[in-house]
Amino acid sequence: VQLQASGGGSVQAGGSLRLSCTYSRNMFKIEDMGWGRQAPGKQRETVATITTRGVTDYADSVKGRFTISRDNDKKSVYLQMNGLKPEDTAVYYCYVSFHSDFRPVTRWGHGTQVTVSS
Repeated sequence: VQLQASGGGSVQAGGSLRLSCTYSRNMFKIEDMGWGRQAPGKQRETVATITTRGVTDYADSVKGRFTISRDNDKKSVYLQMNGLKPEDTAVYYCYVSFHSDFRPVTRWGHGTQVTVSS
């Protein structure tokens, strides 16, 4: 599976960005999809997930500001980010999960930089 993320950029605090991620070359049924981020000097954290049925979950730090969605026909997952804060500055990564040989697999894509200035 290959993933390509886009939509990052630089915005001022309070601004919005929409991240997109498209996967290809999948040999297995894609299950959960999501987004994580990694700020300098910090570990990667998952910020939003969405199941095949559209059930979503968010990290407390982004609840009410970020919205995850997916379009299975377009093999894509999106992250609408509103009310951005400087602490949201990070490299954002999308991921997909599936089973291979009955084992759960999570595949991360390359990141896209989001920078929020105060």
